[in-house]
Amino acid sequence: MSDMAPAPQDPATLPPELRFLKWLVTALAGTMIIGLITIVALFVTRLPKAPEPRPALPETLQMPAGLTAEAVTMGRGWIGVVASGAEGEEFLIFDATTGALRQRIPVKPGE
Repeated sequence: MSDMAPAPQDPATLPPELRFLKWLVTALAGTMIIGLITIVALFVTRLPKAPEPRPALPETLQMPAGLTAEAVTMGRGWIGVVASGAEGEEFLIFDATTGALRQRIPVKPGE
């Protein structure tokens, strides 16, 4: 027995089935390469370039006495806090840069 690999054959002398199989493998490899390049290109163009900057927030918000924060939301230049206390719920609007209380809005219970 010989450990040597058989000599490569001339592609023209291969049986028709093997030539067709060789063509199919080559086409599949090309299709996979094109698909991979397309997927990478879509990821690069569709993903955001940089995350949105976070809004500047004050160090602390001074809550009025007796109120506990339940929920927080932010807008342009303001921070809204839903707070509850012994007298009910209120919506407090604070200045986003200084943290000063701008407005208090009582929340009436639903009917």
